[in-house]
Amino acid sequence: MDARSGRLEAVMDYAIPTGLILVIGVVLALVAQWRGWRPTLLITLAVGIGFRVAIMLMSAVDTWQPVDFVESFKPAGEAILNREDPVLGSEGGWHFLPTIPYVYGLLLWLGIPWEIGGRLVTVVADVILIPLVGALAGGRTASLRAFQYACNPLALLVASVHGQVEPVALVFGVAAFVVARGPGDPERRGITMEPREAVQRLRGGIAAHGFAAFLRQAVAPRAGERGDLRRALYAGLLMGLALCAKSWPIWLIPGMLLLLPGLRSRAVALVATGIAPVFFLVTLPIFAGTSISQIPEVIAVIRHIRPIVGEWGWTAIAVGGDWTLHATLAGIGTYLIYATVLVVIYLWRKADPIDLTTAILLAFMVVTPRLGAQYLLWFMPFLVARPTRFAWPAVIGVSLWAGAGYMYLTQFDTDTWWELHSIWAQASIVLLPVLALAMPWNRRNPEKLPVRSSTDSPRAQVGAGKR
Repeated sequence: MDARSGRLEAVMDYAIPTGLILVIGVVLALVAQWRGWRPTLLITLAVGIGFRVAIMLMSAVDTWQPVDFVESFKPAGEAILNREDPVLGSEGGWHFLPTIPYVYGLLLWLGIPWEIGGRLVTVVADVILIPLVGALAGGRTASLRAFQYACNPLALLVASVHGQVEPVALVFGVAAFVVARGPGDPERRGITMEPREAVQRLRGGIAAHGFAAFLRQAVAPRAGERGDLRRALYAGLLMGLALCAKSWPIWLIPGMLLLLPGLRSRAVALVATGIAPVFFLVTLPIFAGTSISQIPEVIAVIRHIRPIVGEWGWTAIAVGGDWTLHATLAGIGTYLIYATVLVVIYLWRKADPIDLTTAILLAFMVVTPRLGAQYLLWFMPFLVARPTRFAWPAVIGVSLWAGAGYMYLTQFDTDTWWELHSIWAQASIVLLPVLALAMPWNRRNPEKLPVRSSTDSPRAQVGAGKR
């Protein structure tokens, strides 16, 4: 038996039980939809924890470990232990704020093996996401949606195999949504006033009272508004912590703001969102040993995005699946993202803010020039909480694609990996129309939605996932 055959046999020993857990999770989630299960939170957490811990332990003892997990995340934690800046100490491998490296450093200091400790951060966050997804769904389907996220195969891969920090960003981002929405009916409206009407009211108010008086009236707290402002403060602080984990949760901010009532609460949330990132940045000299003179360099590294293309979608086709640096394609893709997000915000401006957020994140996946498999987790809590007709085709499709990358491609030698990667990357083009179809197209205008009682039964909507 040659080395390649032996290696493939070893990976199959690992991939078969991992893949079996993922398949069981999908089957349970679909059966729960069909049968209308409403598991208790204790049962749901037991299933979610069991799946995640089992895969984490198998991943920890496997001979293959993700490159960024070992060469970027671990050096960031070691830098904290050595009183070095985690961004500079990891040579740019970690290019976010130091919030998570502080936790990495603590776990390393406790002597927990990195293969376990590094994944413990993401597994714990993903477990907390389970009840949060239920809370995000709200209503009669809350327990069902929590259970379905507990079984989500992509979440299991990202949290327990890759150890990527998406679950950490999501746990704070989803919590911000839950807090911003507050009590009451989980169904909410987005923008209820057309831009022309808003401009007319603004002009009328200024003409009647004068600009200064109108501005004072607009920003002054009103009776009974204290609870809304407190909720806005907490939601903004949570969203700020999401941004401390990674920069992409900026796409969640519009939905969070629209869940809050009125201009004042939205202004409070927006200001509060910046508190945690600024705190972790200015305290680098205190907690991370970063010199004040190094802070501009740290900011420059955090802001820099390498123009990597060829891993996913249209750029994979353009470069033949060659994972490479291509500034032109990356630049075109960046402008395409901005334009697409603006169009999506306009089209879904009246929709439930959770549906707006789902649409933004799915549209991002369709047009982005660069993508790591972990990015596909961004939309999962929102799509699972408020599923659409093509939600499960999207979930299963991206999980199969990501699973091939995590459990199969990575186990080969370099030359074979490049050959298979080209096919794998270009195959992602098949998923783009599925993700586009999974967007909540029929919920752009809540006034046109059918009566909820006709769609409350999961048994009646098996395979459709409508609420």
